[in-house]
Order: sequence, then structure tokens, then C-alpha cells
Amino acid sequence: MSMVRHKQGELPPLTDGQRAELKALSEMPDSDIDYSAIPPLTEKFWQNAVPNPFCKPVETAASVRIDSDVIAWLESQGKGYQTRVNAILRDAMLRERCMAPNEAERSR
Repeated sequence: MSMVRHKQGELPPLTDGQRAELKALSEMPDSDIDYSAIPPLTEKFWQNAVPNPFCKPVETAASVRIDSDVIAWLESQGKGYQTRVNAILRDAMLRERCMAPNEAERSR
């Protein structure tokens, strides 16, 4: 069997057979799904899990006002200051997401 490649956004339309198969699968109750070939995901699995290195979030261009001294500090650390800005903001976002809902509200 050879691999068929398509450009993103240029997939061929589904056939009637494929549509029927997808419809049948979407209507199947979870209790009818055979999970016997899939090992259960234990707590140990999640402790050792790492983010997919090939998955990159979609970037959006944004215009923001940042104090001149902050930009100067970021630029003084070398090439890639925009990447550092993103990393700093991502770290803040993840820390807030990990907080309990009441803690996040209090820190605002």
C-alpha cells in the first residue's frame, strides 16, 4: 500500500461510503467501542508525558504597547526577543491556569 499525500486544505471530497462509515461511527455508543487493544493510561503515563515536539501553536501577529525599558532589556539579551516575550507570557498563562480558580481571581 502506498501513502497518499495531499496538501493541507486540498483534501478530496468524501465518498458516499466514507460518509456512511463516519455517520455510523458517530452514532455508535461508547459502550460498543472495543478498547481491548489500547492499554489504560495510568497516572504514571501522565507523569512521564511530554508535549508533542512537532505540534506548534498557531501564531497571531499582535501590536502591543510595551515600555521602552522592557523592550531594551529583552533586546539586550540577544537575538529572538519576540520569542522571549512569548515564552514569558506563556509561562504566566500556564502558572495562572494551574492556580485554583479562587487564587487566580485574587491575583487580579
